[in-house]
Amino acid sequence: MCFEQIDGKIIMRGFSNFSIEEILECGQCFRFERLAAGHYAIVALGEVLRIKQTADTVAFWHPDKPLEMGDFMSKWVPYFDLERDYAAIITHICDGDAVMASAAAFAPGIRILQQDPWEMLISFIISQNNRIPQIKKVIAAICAQFGDQIGHDGNAFPTPTQLARATEADLRALKAGFRAAYIMDATAKASAGHLPLTRDTAMPTADLRRALLEIKGIGEKVAHCILLFGYGRHDSFPVDTWVKKVMQQYYFGGGDIRSSEIQSFATAKFGGYSGFAQQYLFHYMRMQNGQSGENGR
Repeated sequence: MCFEQIDGKIIMRGFSNFSIEEILECGQCFRFERLAAGHYAIVALGEVLRIKQTADTVAFWHPDKPLEMGDFMSKWVPYFDLERDYAAIITHICDGDAVMASAAAFAPGIRILQQDPWEMLISFIISQNNRIPQIKKVIAAICAQFGDQIGHDGNAFPTPTQLARATEADLRALKAGFRAAYIMDATAKASAGHLPLTRDTAMPTADLRRALLEIKGIGEKVAHCILLFGYGRHDSFPVDTWVKKVMQQYYFGGGDIRSSEIQSFATAKFGGYSGFAQQYLFHYMRMQNGQSGENGR
């Protein structure tokens, strides 16, 4: 792929395995708005970014300032995981696996975003037993209440220090519901240094998982989502309702299998590519059941 700066925008050409719709609508992030077909606004990395995809190009730009090539290469190329060879990943995980091949062929443009661990921690707490439109509303309300304003179009995700100003009543007023207590506990533990909040932490995955599970309201599924989407631990395999359904139906003959057994199976089968396989399977099963991005995990 190649990039060109034109009139304050970065234009990407010669790309493959990139669909902004599939990337944003596959359940891994929540701070985006669909403006039109192939045209989205996102809030990430403390900035507002717009993306518009056509058959041959993808344009990236800020709504209120030029997007410089240096910033694009240092921030957004990693964020969209543009340097990773997804065609090679698909070939690897689909080898001899017709189910996986169908799932990857359904949405070959998915890429796993390199998101902020702290934002993923709170976002996936909010996602529990919740529908995506409501998840997005609660996150947007928390950002508007406690995050810094960025440009004219949004608010940054609040830092642990900023969110520590909230009370449980404040969060319940923003429709967080029972999750308000979990957010409070996560904020307190993050502020106390209970776990690292940078993607490049050297903490082993097993230790990160244990630290996440010590936070109120976080179970195995949410912990694995945070590990995958926040910390880039691609050997993680979150088992939610949709993943459990597809795995039971296609890999275990329809039997009722425990999530722990599914995770062990996925680790043995997909190894370090487990997270990629999970995301193709999750999106495939959810969309095949007509959910169209409405239901969360």
